[in-house]
Amino acid sequence: MNARPSRPPSTLTIAGSDSGGGAGIQADLKTFAAHGVHGLSALAALTAQHTRGVTAVHAPPVAFLRAQIDACFDDFDVRSVKIGMLATAEIVETVADVLAQHADVPVVLDPVMIATSGAKLLDDDALDALRTRLIPRARVLTPNLPEAELLLGHGIATGADAQAALVALRALGAHGVLLKGGHLDEGDEVVDRYADAGAHFEHRAPRLDIDGHGTGCTLSSAIAARLALGDDAAAACRAGIGYVHRAMRDAYRPGRSDVSVLGHLGPLAR
Repeated sequence: MNARPSRPPSTLTIAGSDSGGGAGIQADLKTFAAHGVHGLSALAALTAQHTRGVTAVHAPPVAFLRAQIDACFDDFDVRSVKIGMLATAEIVETVADVLAQHADVPVVLDPVMIATSGAKLLDDDALDALRTRLIPRARVLTPNLPEAELLLGHGIATGADAQAALVALRALGAHGVLLKGGHLDEGDEVVDRYADAGAHFEHRAPRLDIDGHGTGCTLSSAIAARLALGDDAAAACRAGIGYVHRAMRDAYRPGRSDVSVLGHLGPLAR
């Protein structure tokens, strides 16, 4: 009889479910699989959505959310955690309380706070809890520009503003910050900026003419997967950015809108 194989590394996503399959936990699990780590999930919200929008949201009781997270840590070799949509202060506090029991596990925090329409998804109490309980816990914080503006309380209009925002975001307590540049007009390029105590880089890539769905979820999940495989934070971010760029080139449109879903399996062929 063959010896039982050792447990593979696992990455846990704590986020919302996307019934359309393009973002949220569905995108996270595809990304984990593409990186060769075992994907775990704890649903912090359920959404009824497709490529044209969200029609309903339901948040499960926090006791059930906690039970999901506890079950994952009880049985699996959890090497990293990705956090996405957390709708209320109570959910944020619950996640922070559970993760405090696993202080050695790196966390990638994607602060999903603003809808594509511009609507704010978190109330003020939840935003305060995110700042005080989860950002200091993050190995990598991955805001886009509108989210960074909400966290900092001021606008970001130029590349120099974005560079200053990196410093200010790190002052909130995160080990490293990857400020995504897709919302900032810097010509034909998208500039993503990363900084931690020992590393700093700018990643420049041509702006693709794609209305992509789930790019932020996929990026944070790819970073979490790379951390689970042993990368440091800066290397994980570089690899994650590259993965998303390749997946966007392989994007496709499964719905009736012009919104594209990332091609998660395409990068595996290269």
